[in-house]
Formats: sequence, structure tokens, C-alpha cells
Amino acid sequence: MKKVCFVLAVILLSILVISAIIALLSNRLPGGEKIAVLRIEGTINSSRETIDTLRDYVKDPSIKAIVVRVDSPGGGVAPSQEIHEEMVKAVAKKIIVVSVGSMAASGGYYISAPATRIVANPGSITGSIGVIMEIPNIKGLMDKIGVKAQVIKSGKNKDIASMFKEISPEERAILQGVLDDVHEQFIAAVAEGRKLPVEKVRAIADGRIFSGRQAMEIGLVDQLGDLNDAIKLAQKLAGIKGEPTLVTKKKKGGIFDLLRQEVKTALPDTSPAIRFKYFFSP
Repeated sequence: MKKVCFVLAVILLSILVISAIIALLSNRLPGGEKIAVLRIEGTINSSRETIDTLRDYVKDPSIKAIVVRVDSPGGGVAPSQEIHEEMVKAVAKKIIVVSVGSMAASGGYYISAPATRIVANPGSITGSIGVIMEIPNIKGLMDKIGVKAQVIKSGKNKDIASMFKEISPEERAILQGVLDDVHEQFIAAVAEGRKLPVEKVRAIADGRIFSGRQAMEIGLVDQLGDLNDAIKLAQKLAGIKGEPTLVTKKKKGGIFDLLRQEVKTALPDTSPAIRFKYFFSP
């Protein structure tokens, strides 16, 4: 009985070793070249998962190119900028082709701009180069029901975005100044990523949207096509011969994480914090 168990253990160990060797060699043998497909969908509220996945793909020597499928109306300024910066670093090391789905607007376009190439459907919605800040105001409602908010602050502008009072002209000027600066950052990022004159980008950076075909005419998109066309382009640019293996990662989290994200995307953010957004809301 002991001999049988020993033989089975040896066989099992041999299978594991052989499997490990095959997996290691498959990444190095010719003909096994891979293209990674990274999906960025919905409102951009966080950058961590996207950045981690992008870094993993860049480090993997068997992955010769990355196709980023973007289907997003944008989102927060900070996470959009963080993904953008990681895209800039990744493009310096590997071919990255963005495939625009239904929409890559505002922050969705911001993160796409550094790509080696951008492919969009003729009817995709893109552009919306602008910044928005929305501050809910319930002062009128509170006056009607006889409720007042008592504010104690250390500086006259500390409650600049309070929903309990009207914005003064001075406060509006302060917020507009910050908004304009963030807008200029967006314009500079697009100009650099698309290799376009800053003034040309500024002329179209008034928040307007474009179809994929219109975007190609003004230099925001390189080619019209779908995801398969983007993969073929990535294959060509990376010099991959034969049919590449497509690699993708499943999203982390279960059904409750998915529902939480959907609710967060669907409901407006009415918290009294100052938030600037690269976001398009039809």
C-alpha cells in the first residue's frame, strides 16, 4: 500500500513539474505571442485596479501589445489623470491601441489620448474635452421649512462649496480659476498624446462631443473600426506573425461589488465636497 501511495505521489509531482515547465516555455516559444485586452467600462471612480492590470501586462514578456477597450463617459479628475499617466509609461514600453466602444468621452478620452493608436466606431461618442463641477444648493428649501445651518470656520472660503448657501461672486471666481487650470491640464494632455498643436486642441475643447468619424477628421482618432480591427492593428504594429493569443483578466469582486458600482454610477453625487470631473452626461 505504501509503495502504491509513493508511486502515485511521484506521478502527481511529475505532472506538476511538467506542467510548470510547459507554462514557462509557452511564454518564450515563438508563435505563442500574446495581445492583452484591458477593458475600462463605466464611470471612472477609481484607478487602482486598472493601473495594477496595466502594469502586469507591461511586465509580462509574452505580451507584445495591449488593446484597451474604453467604454466610459469619464469620471473623477484624479483617477482619470492617474490612469493617463500610467498609459504614458506603458506606451513607452509596448504598443497600446485603444478601441472605443459606445463612448470614450471626457475622462474616457483623457485616458485614451496617450495610446499608440486610437480606433473608434463611426458612431462612437468621443471628445467632450472639458471639466465640470456641480454643487447642489438647498438653501431655498431650508428657508421654506425654517431650518438653518450654523457654520463655524477658520477662513472665509472654508465653506466655499457649501450646499447651504449661495456662491458669492468672489467664491465663483476662485472655483472658476481652479476649473480653468484643470481644463488646461486636459488640453495639454490631449495635445501631447495626439501630437497636435495646443491651440488646435483648445479650439475644440469647449465640452462638445464628436462622432468617431468626426473625431478622425480632426485628429482625435486614427482609424475607424471595432474591437477586432483594433486587435489586428495592434498585431500589425507589434510585428506579430500568425494568430495571437488574447489575454484578459476577469474583474475582481462578486455580484454585490457589481451592484454597488452600478448604483454609484447611476445616482448623482450630492455630497457637499468639492469635486471636479472630466465627465460627459447626456
